[in-house]
Amino acid sequence: MDYKNEVVPSDPERIKEMMQPGPDGPIFMVNLLKFKDKAEYPDGRETDLSGRDAYALYGHAVAEILPKFGGQLFFIADTTFLALGQVEELWDEVAIAVYPDRRAMMKMSISEEWQAASIHRTAGLAGQLNIETVLQEGGKSKPWMKVLLEAIDK
Repeated sequence: MDYKNEVVPSDPERIKEMMQPGPDGPIFMVNLLKFKDKAEYPDGRETDLSGRDAYALYGHAVAEILPKFGGQLFFIADTTFLALGQVEELWDEVAIAVYPDRRAMMKMSISEEWQAASIHRTAGLAGQLNIETVLQEGGKSKPWMKVLLEAIDK
């Protein structure tokens, strides 16, 4: 399986697909994040921040922005070990954000607030994979899924 880390979508067809309504109900956006060693701001500003530190500035801003669009930060953790499979280089962090639907995520990503915060994202990321996921059909009947859904509704 080949993969390509990106900071912004480069495939015009992918962008068109992202603009489609998407699945009904909440989406969980899984973010596999790879940071630059040193942050590099597009405006050329000098900084002593690491890529991780610059991305953290973005992450704090997004945690405040998400609820305005019905979303929330669901999970964030550093990667420590690849237990199964093979990749040349492991991602640094995994984050999962939940949105009411794809449309809410897209509305957030074109908002002025998000655009302003995203400069830190661009400065800090070497690349990432974003994977849209949804709950399995019938998942609402599973006990652990009930806890998950209750967390989303808060």
